[in-house]
Amino acid sequence: MRTIVIMGLGNPGTEYARTRHNVGFRCVDHFAVTHGSRFSRTACKARLAEFHVSEVNVVLAKPRTYMNLSGHSAAGLLHTFGIRSEDLVVVYDDVDLPLGRLRIRSSGGPGGHNGVRSIITQINTDRFPRVRVGIGRPDDLEDTRWSDESLISYVLSAFTSEEESIVEEAVIRVGDVLECIVTDGVDAAMNRFNSVV
Repeated sequence: MRTIVIMGLGNPGTEYARTRHNVGFRCVDHFAVTHGSRFSRTACKARLAEFHVSEVNVVLAKPRTYMNLSGHSAAGLLHTFGIRSEDLVVVYDDVDLPLGRLRIRSSGGPGGHNGVRSIITQINTDRFPRVRVGIGRPDDLEDTRWSDESLISYVLSAFTSEEESIVEEAVIRVGDVLECIVTDGVDAAMNRFNSVV
């Protein structure tokens, strides 16, 4: 039976749970619930949930490291489950996408995301699918030349009440994207969801 590992990126701890940087965690939490699963064990420096979809064993992972060390968990998961990098799907926040917008890619660079950079470094390839979830930029930081301090402060802040409804819809749509990736593949998901505004 084929195994697919879906890793949501975020920071552990309740103080980070509702921050912009933890959208990846929220997406895999939702996907677990829709399949009647829960994060019941720890391995490879991550909390894991497992279930089957058709003939696919799906492993959801939430690293217990902090964001910039996510690659250590990814490398362990690839080794433990004996999968190729192409069967590791990473879900994470993206400041360069408008709030709630989704973008699926089969490979690519980190785009300034430290968690993705860590994964690429530790598994020595950028050939893994990813689902980017837009968290947007604040109005006063539209310029692309952010200071590191401004960016860190922003991604570790909570969504406003107005933004939350958009984010919740995006989290649900990510569940549809992940279902499509598992059943029909990444190319099908890109064709179906990347064209959606």
